[in-house]
Amino acid sequence: MTKITFIGAGSTVFAKNLLVDILSFPELSDATVTLFDIDPHRLDLSHRVAQRVADAIGAKPTLEATTDREKALDGADYAINMIQVGGYDPATITDFEIPKKYGLRQTIGDTLGIGGIMRALRTVPVLVDMARDMERLAPNVTHINYVNPMAINIWALTRATSIATVGLCHSVPGTAAELAEDIGVPANEVDYLVGGINHLAFYLKFEHQGRDLYPEIRKVLESGTMPEHNQVRYEMFKRLGYFVTESSEHFAEYVPYFIKSHRPELIERFNIPLDEYVYRCQAGLKSWEFIERELENPGSQDAEELRGLLEETPLMPTMVDASVNSFKKLGDVTRSVEYGSNIIYAMETGDPQVIYGNVPNTGLIDNLPSDAVVEVPILVDRQGLQPTHVGSIPPHLTALMSTHINVQRLVVEAVLTGNRDHVYHAAMMDPHTASELPLDEIWALVDDLIDAHGDYIPDELREKVATPA
Repeated sequence: MTKITFIGAGSTVFAKNLLVDILSFPELSDATVTLFDIDPHRLDLSHRVAQRVADAIGAKPTLEATTDREKALDGADYAINMIQVGGYDPATITDFEIPKKYGLRQTIGDTLGIGGIMRALRTVPVLVDMARDMERLAPNVTHINYVNPMAINIWALTRATSIATVGLCHSVPGTAAELAEDIGVPANEVDYLVGGINHLAFYLKFEHQGRDLYPEIRKVLESGTMPEHNQVRYEMFKRLGYFVTESSEHFAEYVPYFIKSHRPELIERFNIPLDEYVYRCQAGLKSWEFIERELENPGSQDAEELRGLLEETPLMPTMVDASVNSFKKLGDVTRSVEYGSNIIYAMETGDPQVIYGNVPNTGLIDNLPSDAVVEVPILVDRQGLQPTHVGSIPPHLTALMSTHINVQRLVVEAVLTGNRDHVYHAAMMDPHTASELPLDEIWALVDDLIDAHGDYIPDELREKVATPA
């Protein structure tokens, strides 16, 4: 019997969506699904929601819930990871508030930048520890990781452990759907080829029935009719000639061009939502009891009441709409765009599936470093994950990616070797941090953040090194 373990199953809404995806395949409907979380209350809710999903679909899985990680992983064929180490309070608050004292502002802070670096320092050791458990208890498991910072996590896991790991993100199909809407083409009729690194991959081809759609995207740019929340990405498309997969609020902090303390007019011009992830977390906390009541008693809560709650926060209007739409779908058993279930289905049945995933660059993108983690098309069948060779991509795109890869490599080195020096080096190489702060302030900021995070940071990285003269 196939065993699928959810790590961090207390992320109830996301876990529910993945369960719908998995159990809607008849071939997987009798799988053993083991839910693991360190929060017993959230875990219990997810367990009850999972049973309701199974009943609605007509599936007959064996559902288990446990706070014992070893029990959850023992004998697992697939492990789906969705943890967040440190949570909003205190970790996210720390990652935003301390840099703000130095005049360094962020939007999301989960992938690159000083926030992404600190999240990696907290997260990689936990993921590696979990993978060590997998090596003992489920050596043939396929580890499906949704945890950010994606590229750093996958890089560290594949370097430090023997577990087969792939990193998944919905930005590739999600942005494709957005672009299709912008140009008035049905999303399900668009064909594309994407290559790059997570959150900084580009549509190398974007076509409809063999017709290049980039001229249509340029018309949107030239007419100025792009969505208000997407100003940053369209500006970068104007400069690069290719459209990036990740959202504008993410992308704004990946480059040194938009968030500048001495140029506040850029924030307004490009509609950049500073502290957006903080607001998302606050909105999540504000609405959780509301959503929990709906999960426990379907039909008891009203979507417009939730909208009112969310509109009291500084959350982006597009995120308010997305949250309300997600709430409306809590009772749905329709498939999501997430790739996780497709991997399991393909490996179990042999029916080939193509997904986009994050894996080591084993000759997949010729002009990116061989030790980097890249996001490419992957064929999946009974033979497992078979990444596709993309070839060389435009040099100006790889130049931009290299600024990220430099940071990623240094963070991985810092965590896996315990060398705190490389945390400073990563921060000084980060495009946004370097554009805002002098070196002495970067060093001081790193010290303050590591001190504030305390036990979330590995002991060997908490020992201060001599400050450069």
